[in-house]
Amino acid sequence: MWRADRCVRASSRQQYLYWIARFRRYCNALGLDETDELTRDGIRRFQVWYAHSRGITTANLALASSSLRSLHRVYEIVGTPLPPWGAVERRPSPVTAVLRDYAVHLGQHRGNPEITVRKKLCHVGKLLEHLSRSGKSWRQLSLPDIDAFLIECARRFARSTTADIASTVRSFARFLLASGRIRADLADAVISPVQPRFERPRRALPWEDVQRLLRAVDTSTARGLRDHALLSMMSTYGLGAGEVIGLQLQHIDWNAGTLQMFRPKTGVSFLLPLLPPVAKVLARYLRHGRPAHTPTRHVFVQMKVPFGALVASSAVRHILIKHAALAGIQAPYLGSHVLRHSNAARQLDIGTKARVLSDLLGHRDPESVSAYVRIATQSLREVSLPVPR
Repeated sequence: MWRADRCVRASSRQQYLYWIARFRRYCNALGLDETDELTRDGIRRFQVWYAHSRGITTANLALASSSLRSLHRVYEIVGTPLPPWGAVERRPSPVTAVLRDYAVHLGQHRGNPEITVRKKLCHVGKLLEHLSRSGKSWRQLSLPDIDAFLIECARRFARSTTADIASTVRSFARFLLASGRIRADLADAVISPVQPRFERPRRALPWEDVQRLLRAVDTSTARGLRDHALLSMMSTYGLGAGEVIGLQLQHIDWNAGTLQMFRPKTGVSFLLPLLPPVAKVLARYLRHGRPAHTPTRHVFVQMKVPFGALVASSAVRHILIKHAALAGIQAPYLGSHVLRHSNAARQLDIGTKARVLSDLLGHRDPESVSAYVRIATQSLREVSLPVPR
């Protein structure tokens, strides 16, 4: 089962069986029910017992946990009643009332998605830490404090990051004023670094490299089928990481031949045609790659127990970097958006109108597509310009 479910190697299976035997010996010795102890807390108790009996630390027993988590999955698949593995870990809510209210303000009144709310709370947390070093809180916030904080940020972060933090500080100051927490209007006086539009072209791969990347994925494994389907969708439609990892099974209409996608940044849903090449790789992944009995309806899941959804763009970036290295692609930057940028450049190369491309990419500002003109090098080479005399 482990071979079919997780493509586990023979050496790993031997390790699993070793720890399962040790765990069963432990349960028999203490008169415990094996299935009752197959929880996160139960495994921790086993690790402590085993470490104490061997005179080692539990830090060396990570493989025991993954082995017994796999045993838990075996029992789930065969239908054995089991206690839940562990409580769902939730993100901690902001610890102070002002941050909780600010989070509500961003989500409910400003319409910011959760990922943006978390980012802004992180920025404000840095500001509050800066104030606390001077024995102050947001109640004593002043322009000199903000200036000193942003100067400190400028020394530590890139200009674009500092500008983003300054935007959050401006937003937080407006919130404090609107909620009656401060009396001075500080927002308009917040100075941030100037970030020229399109100062740096979007990073993109030549289309030949995109095709080479897809060919380099080993589709003989479940993980390879997942990666190939994910990267194919991103390169074909120009999807961002958040859009592709948000896709769920009910969003695929096989009869109508459509995909219902959701843009987490703007909160907009949109339909895409389910193109035959994409339908083929998706169907192959869903039939032969995606593990059965997953706890989520997300299409793209982690290839380790408990097979939860991919939840961050960093997972997509790691997938991309891995297969780019296998394909021998040397690029100065391989972020999760590089295939989106590559698709945009390709669309311009084949003659797609800028306005149409802007709609396809979901830009609020049609002029945003101007950034991609600087990477559509093939089209620019074919433009004939008069030679000045």
